[in-house]
Amino acid sequence: MADQPDHFVPDGRPVAEQLGELRVRIDSVDRQLLTLLNQRARLAQAVGEVKKIDGSPVFRPDREIQVIEGLKQANPGPVLPDSIAPIWREIMSACRALESKQRVAFLGPVGTFTEQAALKYFGSSIEPVICANFDEVFRATEAGSADFGVVAIENSTEGVVARSLDLLLQSPLVVVGETSLLVQHNLLRSTPSLDGITSVAAHPQALAQCQHWLSQHLPQAERHAVSSNAEGARLAAGDPSVAALASERAASMFGLHVVQRAVQDEAHNRTRFVVLTRPERQPPSAPTGHDCTSLIVSVDNRPGAMHDLLVPLKQHGVSMTRFESRPARSGQWDYVFYIDLAGHQHEPAVAAALNALQAQSRMFKLLGSFPLDLH
Repeated sequence: MADQPDHFVPDGRPVAEQLGELRVRIDSVDRQLLTLLNQRARLAQAVGEVKKIDGSPVFRPDREIQVIEGLKQANPGPVLPDSIAPIWREIMSACRALESKQRVAFLGPVGTFTEQAALKYFGSSIEPVICANFDEVFRATEAGSADFGVVAIENSTEGVVARSLDLLLQSPLVVVGETSLLVQHNLLRSTPSLDGITSVAAHPQALAQCQHWLSQHLPQAERHAVSSNAEGARLAAGDPSVAALASERAASMFGLHVVQRAVQDEAHNRTRFVVLTRPERQPPSAPTGHDCTSLIVSVDNRPGAMHDLLVPLKQHGVSMTRFESRPARSGQWDYVFYIDLAGHQHEPAVAAALNALQAQSRMFKLLGSFPLDLH
């Protein structure tokens, strides 16, 4: 059966007979795949044993991205290129778990978009560390009860997540990766109707991202900000007068009806998440050619200071992809600036620009260099 060609041309035999043959062939291929997956897992275990010799980290995001990009380039079809990344993420996640399950902290309860981001990045073979808020994600990762933390950093509609930026300034954690999600907010409720809704519970960002729809369709309903969208779904499950803004995953987990899909004001509403860890746990990844370097700086409050801050980037040909300012919380109207640069800190041009920036900054904090989310 394994020697038969991949293609199959329908013929004049009964449909049931043709389907039966195809299913037998699929079963045979599935068993071959399982054999190969176990062969890959044994090789991954051998890699883990070699890594123990010099203490190399189990998780290497740069290596995993190289594997996925190489497979996409080699893909002959008909599997779609966009399907390769999630398939291989799960394969690599299962193989990593044979060495050590990654403990990943994220905003809970189960069913949040942050959980989806964590699963997208690490695969499902992780040990979840569910946290009540972003502060707990940082604390768990700093204390070592989690190997990694995942937090939202910005949204394409509402901009930055201010609390995450403030915590990045205070925390010793570094950024080792990023991922983004196309965020679709659905109106969830215990009954399949808009009638009788007196309150809509969701994370403040979700409420802001859906404010036009809520004003048009539920103008009398109170907007109740809670710690996460999944928490809003939990509340809606216990009170028929409460609706939630959350994912379809949250609807299935809490037994809710999807009363209205995609109620966010922007159709292409995306949220970017960053992956955090302690610097001693995960050394910087190697350059991949598609990297981002994040840093925080502050400068003296003097004329031309901002211009001078940008000059080294132009001199060394380094592009700035993000620039945000936040109050320094010093009480003196000072500000800190969050900057993303295209490239890796170990590339000569980026390294030279960073050295020049550090020399003229009052405060300089390198958050890390990491592969961009290409999927």
